[in-house]
Parts: sequence; C-alpha cells; structure tokens
Amino acid sequence: QVQLVESGGGLVQAGGSLRLSCAASGRIFSINAMGWYRQAPGKQRDLVATLTSGGSTNYADSVKGRFTISRDIAKNTVYLQMNSLKPEDTAVYYCNADIRTWDLPVRKYWGQGTQVTVSS
Repeated sequence: QVQLVESGGGLVQAGGSLRLSCAASGRIFSINAMGWYRQAPGKQRDLVATLTSGGSTNYADSVKGRFTISRDIAKNTVYLQMNSLKPEDTAVYYCNADIRTWDLPVRKYWGQGTQVTVSS
C-alpha cells in the first residue's frame, strides 16, 4: 500500500557531494517522521538523520555539519544533501518513514536502499 523509492546514489570522489531523494506513495493519510539510515558491508544499519513533521532534526555525530535533511511535504519526499563526502560514508542508504495510511495505523516503512560509494 505504501512505497518508498530512493534515488540519487552513485559513485563520487572524496570531498564531493550527492543529493538523495526518497518519495513516498500509496494510500497515505499522513506522514510523521522521515529519515535516512545507512548500512556498510558487515555492519549494522545506523541512523544518519531524521526529520519530524514539526521540523525537528537529529543527525549522527559523524555527519553533523556535512549532511542536511529536508522535506517537501506536498510531494511526500525527503532529501539528504551530502557534502564533503568521505570514504567512510560509503554504504547503502535507506529511507524510512512513519506513515499512517487510510487503512492502517502509523507504522514504519523502508525503501529498497540506494548505494553511495565514495572513492579516496
């Protein structure tokens, strides 16, 4: 009933920038928090940044000052602007959203992930 589709990943050199997008679609009644997580090979999935419906943000210490999360409420889309990328930012990035549909109460939904690779 709900899909989260990420885009914008790719290969970039250290110091470069990428902008990830995640669009939610389906029988959406409302969206609460949206966020980004990442998972490097052999590691657990970690929080990168979150943005509540009220506009509050939370960032992992490792990305503070370099990444910015934003949201287009009308488009049900969340963005992650990533600047000054480092090789250690290499991971699969997943979009996450707390969504209430017309049929179901609020639950978390995940996107399929988009690969970000930063070369040194």
